[in-house]
Amino acid sequence: MKRRVPWVALTFGIAATALLFTSCGTTGQRISQHPEIYQRLSPRDQALVSQGQIRPGMTMDAVWLAWGTPEQKIPGYGRGRPTETWVYLRYETPPSYGGPYYYGPFDWSYIPPKFPYPSKGVTFANGRVVFFRHLPSPPPLGW
Repeated sequence: MKRRVPWVALTFGIAATALLFTSCGTTGQRISQHPEIYQRLSPRDQALVSQGQIRPGMTMDAVWLAWGTPEQKIPGYGRGRPTETWVYLRYETPPSYGGPYYYGPFDWSYIPPKFPYPSKGVTFANGRVVFFRHLPSPPPLGW
C-alpha cells in the first residue's frame, strides 16, 4: 500500500500541471471560461477575437482573449502618455539540433533544446491597442 501513495501523488501532480498549462491555452478555451468578457465586446471585436486576431483600438481584455497571457509586460512611455507592451514568445528547436541525437544513460532522457524568440507584440496606451506586430521567424541557419 505504501507504493501506491507516490503514484497517486505523481498522477495528481501531472494532472494539475496539465490543467495549469491548458487552462488558458486556446482562444476558444479563454472565451468559454470568461464569457462575460467576450459578451462585453462589440460584434466586430467578437468576430476578430474568435479568429485570434486583434486591431488598433481593442481593449486589453479583448487582446488577452485573442492572444492569451503574454510572457513579458513592459511598461513604457510614448507620445506623452504611459504605455504597456505585451511580448509573446515562440519556442523553436534550431535545425542543427534535428539529429543525430546524443542519448544519455537513459534513452528517453534527451529532449532537444528549444530557444525562445519574440513572435508578436502589442502596445497599449490608455488600455487600448495603439500598435501591434507579428515578427518573422528567426533565420533557419546561423543560430
